[in-house]
Amino acid sequence: MQTSDILKEINNLDLSEKLILVEDVWDSIARFNAELPLPEWQKSELDKRYSDYQNGELKLHDWEDVHENLRNKYK
Repeated sequence: MQTSDILKEINNLDLSEKLILVEDVWDSIARFNAELPLPEWQKSELDKRYSDYQNGELKLHDWEDVHENLRNKYK
């Protein structure tokens, strides 16, 4: 099936059906998440950030503050 055919079918769904479909797609992706390759540069960066966190070298921000700052920035 072509992507365009899938999109046509999706457009025929009502909102609740679309939401269920999105949930099913994400669940499908999550099941195969362990199979996704992690590039070495990305693994190194994650290791570095985690090490910085453990050593107290990162400035952490509360998600509510970040959210509020973004809201104010894009008003």
